[in-house]
Amino acid sequence: MDSGVNRGKAFLATDFAFDSIYPPLIQAWSAQHWTPLRVARLTTDFLTSGPPSRILDIGSGAGKFCLAAACFAPQHYFYGIEQRGYILEEARRAQKKIGITNVSFLQGNFTQLDLSRFDHFYFFNSFYENLEEEGRIDHDIEYSAERYRYYVRHLHNGLRSMPIGTRIATYHSLYEEVPLNYDLVDTLEGGNLNFWIKRRS
Repeated sequence: MDSGVNRGKAFLATDFAFDSIYPPLIQAWSAQHWTPLRVARLTTDFLTSGPPSRILDIGSGAGKFCLAAACFAPQHYFYGIEQRGYILEEARRAQKKIGITNVSFLQGNFTQLDLSRFDHFYFFNSFYENLEEEGRIDHDIEYSAERYRYYVRHLHNGLRSMPIGTRIATYHSLYEEVPLNYDLVDTLEGGNLNFWIKRRS
């Protein structure tokens, strides 16, 4: 087994243990902004139930989901896209500490990506900060309800054209980004974590 996976498993006992990889400021944001390990485990099991695949976390922040998922499912490859460069650097530092190799972190806006490069998707409602000021990490990027709607439309259209069998896991989502040709197949965490599979063209 990859030595990075073994090192990563040492951090998977609790969220506190995992968050200790990061500096204090990043740790302070964990409860609100980073995926809990129990959710990462459930989501990984759903998204990786098939052959080795490429999974994209849209708005990956400090990379907690990608790094934990990469430890849980070392035969799959995880990508995170994040706008904020200083947070992305913390994700890369954390990856280096663990030594995980089946993760890549990309800086930029997800609208710059061709979603067809990926097989399945994780979405922890990274658009919501455009609607709720209290949910914002910082004020380094532009926010607006119009931007929220643009992001939702873009993701919706991209997911709609994905192949049948594509899987999406949404966490604390308003579901607006999920096209009607996806079926809801499971709901967990009090309705906050939802699993979807594309069934129709």
